Amino acid sequence: MNRAWCLALLACFALPAHAEWVRRITDGIMGTRITVELWADDKDKGERAIDAVLDEMRRLDESMSTYKPTSEVSQVNAKAAEGPMPISKELFDLLTTAKEYSVLTDGAFDITYASVGYLYDFRKRVRPNEAQITKALPAVDYRHVLLDPKKQTVQFSQKGVRIDLGGIAKGYSVDCGIEVLKSLGIIRAYVSAGGDSRIIGDRFGKPWMVGIRDPRKGSDDVITRIPLVDAAISTSGDYERYFEEDGVRYHHIIDPHTGHSASKVRSATIIGPAAIRTDGLSKTAFVLGPDKAMEIYNRIDDIDAIIVKLDGTVIHSKGLEPAKGVEPAKSVEPAKGVEPAH
Repeated sequence: MNRAWCLALLACFALPAHAEWVRRITDGIMGTRITVELWADDKDKGERAIDAVLDEMRRLDESMSTYKPTSEVSQVNAKAAEGPMPISKELFDLLTTAKEYSVLTDGAFDITYASVGYLYDFRKRVRPNEAQITKALPAVDYRHVLLDPKKQTVQFSQKGVRIDLGGIAKGYSVDCGIEVLKSLGIIRAYVSAGGDSRIIGDRFGKPWMVGIRDPRKGSDDVITRIPLVDAAISTSGDYERYFEEDGVRYHHIIDPHTGHSASKVRSATIIGPAAIRTDGLSKTAFVLGPDKAMEIYNRIDDIDAIIVKLDGTVIHSKGLEPAKGVEPAKSVEPAKGVEPAH
């Protein structure tokens, strides 16, 4: 073999692997399904980037899960009623954001719902009786969470208060995953945790087509397809964690005003700039109902909404007109989740 052929052969071996889309689905982190899809210069680089996203989500789960006694949130629930408790900046900022969403939604979003919510166990089909709800309900009020920005502390104003960040934690984890990918130079990607997703970039001149699925039909049945670039989208429904008893569906979206499962809509989808925002606002419609919730959504400049009412009809916010790319639907079964439609 002559020198020229040797150099050519070495050059071929030195070339990077072919750029491609890399996708992985993982179950079990934060009690949900994680999907990451990205465009990478080579497959190994893409796999390492996905590993970094999953590591970040595991870190957040260790910090925020109420099912882990050692988590920071569990420690707050155990000690914050005794007096001011120093917490990490990350948790302090999340609690601050949660209170802002409570004000924005007229109290429909409230992390202290857990003061009643902990009495439910959807896996074991356990629910509280009326006496238990009545006793626990006074502890449900976001104003019981006292934050001191100077000392970076949290305190509960009375005993019995519990918090649960489940209403924004998955969205926050998606945002953190996106930031991890950006730090690694990834510019086209999709990250989801359950019903919360965020997209960066496009699909080489085309938007990501995100479908809102019908859970009672096949995965290809969608009520709406939405073209998205650099956006977050969250869908909440009564099908994520629930059980049925005597014809009543008991599910994990708790009305903070009543302590019962909130059931004024079938599903709500929010589109906005960040998943923590879309996640935090997607439960509002269940508590306030479609009309009141849509009034709130229409007042917020950076989000749009699609609500499936109890009778199956679909309504959307003023920014989501068919001319802007949404395929409308007149009547559907409950919507479930979002997945990119390729």
